Amino acid sequence: MENYEALVHSGFSGKPDTNRAEVLAWLIRRNGLEMSRISRGSHIGSVFSVAEIIAVLYTGILRVDPKNPQMPERDRLILSKGHAGSAVYAALAEKGFFPVEMLKNHYGNGSVLSGHVSHKGVPGVEISTGSLGHGLAIGTGMALGARMNGEDWRTWVVMGDGECDEGSVWEAALQAAQYGLDRLCAVIDYNHMQSLDTVEKTLRLEPFEQKWKDFGWNAESVDGHDTRALRAAFERAQANAGSGKPSVVLAHTVKGKGVSFMENNILWHYRTPQGEEYEAARQELEAQRP
Repeated sequence: MENYEALVHSGFSGKPDTNRAEVLAWLIRRNGLEMSRISRGSHIGSVFSVAEIIAVLYTGILRVDPKNPQMPERDRLILSKGHAGSAVYAALAEKGFFPVEMLKNHYGNGSVLSGHVSHKGVPGVEISTGSLGHGLAIGTGMALGARMNGEDWRTWVVMGDGECDEGSVWEAALQAAQYGLDRLCAVIDYNHMQSLDTVEKTLRLEPFEQKWKDFGWNAESVDGHDTRALRAAFERAQANAGSGKPSVVLAHTVKGKGVSFMENNILWHYRTPQGEEYEAARQELEAQRP
């Protein structure tokens, strides 16, 4: 196989500026496309919808250090929608937690980069996920433990809208509010699609923002592809420390964002881009290079 990093970074003059959220979001999509093609893995639509959310978190919001991934005071990020794991893998690699070249092994036999995000042998990943509806409960426990230990790091949980069908999500939401975990923030990739159909046709969530408020959370809705709006919302969530309430950001996104024939097309929850579809997607993304 040709040099993977050179393939993905071709077209940049020098090393991409991954301190810019727009650049990192593009790299998440470009890596996600390549990783899906090589591994024949799925969930590319979910990777594309969550790209800006992950990019903004890793460009100045999360307190993390690629040179010291286990530093005690780091913020904890849980990707509850673990099937979009390649988005986090791509962000971590591009930020220097491990070599970008490792991404070509995604989903391969014996690779540490499993299809659903895994912490085993992957610097920067806090916990393996994949059983939907568990991430917020884990994050609630982490946030409570941090407060009991007098530590000031934050817990961020990136969730999917479909997993909010799970009762475990709402049990955790009640507990987080009960304990006043105001250093806990959930971010929901609200792309309005899940698995085989729309959220609306599967199990309606609206009035979604009001539900979270009724459960005792600070809640707001933003455009999940607007990096400035996301950053401002995340900063407001950070400023809520001391409010006695956890925070949730409902990031309205488009499944398959960035490739026209994937956008709002449920096929791309599981479909793998190959051949002409891969080439068409690659060309569309290249045209959007920041």
